[in-house]
Amino acid sequence: MLDLDAYLVRIGLGRRPDLDQLHRAHVTTIPFENLDVLLGRRVRLDLEGVQEKLVRQRRGGYCFEHGTLFAAALERLGFEPVRHTARVVLVSPRTEAPRAHMFLTVALAEGTFVVDPGFGSLAPRVPVPLVDGAEARSGQESHWMARDRDHWILRTRTHDKIVDCWVSPLSADNLVDFEVGNHYTSTHPASPFVNRIMLRALTADGRVGIMNRDLTIWRGNEPTASQIADRKELRSLLVEHFGFDLAEVEQMRVPSIPEWQ
Repeated sequence: MLDLDAYLVRIGLGRRPDLDQLHRAHVTTIPFENLDVLLGRRVRLDLEGVQEKLVRQRRGGYCFEHGTLFAAALERLGFEPVRHTARVVLVSPRTEAPRAHMFLTVALAEGTFVVDPGFGSLAPRVPVPLVDGAEARSGQESHWMARDRDHWILRTRTHDKIVDCWVSPLSADNLVDFEVGNHYTSTHPASPFVNRIMLRALTADGRVGIMNRDLTIWRGNEPTASQIADRKELRSLLVEHFGFDLAEVEQMRVPSIPEWQ
């Protein structure tokens, strides 16, 4: 069972947050990261393993870990989340993309909302109404759901361009489906999570992102980009921007960074 008190302390909230408060606090406190995959560690989706890593160790994780933890918190608070898989279409078309993403829907009196705390740099900070074209705004960020026959697409806007994030039929999936997606994501040689560093932390006025050696710090719509010199600097950035220290990254091998082999 989830230690709800420890989770709420982790994200800095009191006992009875609403869905919006819970979602905002989670995504701005618990970062997105795939370091365990690159370190050759098994990514656990059992609740004890997820809360040990994301709550007690104050680490981050990717969609399956975030979704598992957030669903458990919602259930402890009396919500009834439904777990779903999606095909990420940022790079590949839906006909080629695996069901390798996890998100949730939550039905409230005012309607059903999509909650997706584990979608990396493009994760919405707030619940998104499951209404065709209804925007969910947080500062300068905007997300909405678009209906495409029997599928729904999460969309956002970056640099005034509309971006399709993922697509899903919104069927309720079994827990084993997430284990299958997690296994592909963390072990398949074609998975981007196996080949490169991916980290994201949301801040009050922007976000911090790392893709391999590229560091980008956003304040509003203004990015500042730089290159990470080595793994020692990467470790320092984890402490400064992501809220945890991980000594093992100083020996971490990254397939897409040849000089880090």
